[in-house]
Amino acid sequence: MAGRRARSGRGWDAVPPRTGDTPVRPRRGRRSRSGPESGADPVDEGGWPTEPSDESASSPDGSSRAQPRDEAEAAREICLRQLAVRPRTRAELAGAMARRGISAEVVDEVLDRYDEVGIIDDAAFARAWVSSRHAGRGLARRALANELRQRGVDGDVASAALGELDEATEAETARALVERKLRSARGEPEAVFRRMVGMLARKGYPPGLAIRAVKEALAAQSAEAAEFADQIDPDTLATSDPDSDLSS
Repeated sequence: MAGRRARSGRGWDAVPPRTGDTPVRPRRGRRSRSGPESGADPVDEGGWPTEPSDESASSPDGSSRAQPRDEAEAAREICLRQLAVRPRTRAELAGAMARRGISAEVVDEVLDRYDEVGIIDDAAFARAWVSSRHAGRGLARRALANELRQRGVDGDVASAALGELDEATEAETARALVERKLRSARGEPEAVFRRMVGMLARKGYPPGLAIRAVKEALAAQSAEAAEFADQIDPDTLATSDPDSDLSS
């Protein structure tokens, strides 16, 4: 009677059992989502590389596996993630990196390189911002200047971009905004007038321009509104009571 052949090992290298034997399934370890088998470097919620665990830092034979990336690489990743959402100013990217603990030296190094190759351009950003926000939201130069300042755009750069938006364009946009709002406006002409002027004021239009735009739009709406509009003197009303609140 022949004896059983000795198996050469256990697990995946075991000799297949003979017909009739109960098959032995190899045991598998639990796979870690962020371990080396996942095919990606482990990162935290903000995109920062995490320190590898002892299990992922080296293989059983002692060879090195995934290692944390350097600070410059982390800084570039932060910038690219920010830029994937929308264009950013230099100041916005610097702030994003600083909040993640990137040193000032590395921040300047990365941003200088991005400036050099044209990935960031505050002048182009300002021009695009002014054009988009004026066309899409009807914002006037005063409101746009405030938004550019909040995003860290230099004053001279912002002024150059805002200079491309002239007074005639502002007046035309203000009139179009009022006409669109008047289609659904309800109430006495005086109440409607105040709401329309307040709407333009919140978008950054100066009082004189806002009052004239509303006066012209009301005059074309109805006989009653035109009669009320005839009594409005934009220049006098805009300067007679500087403490009045037309935005209510």
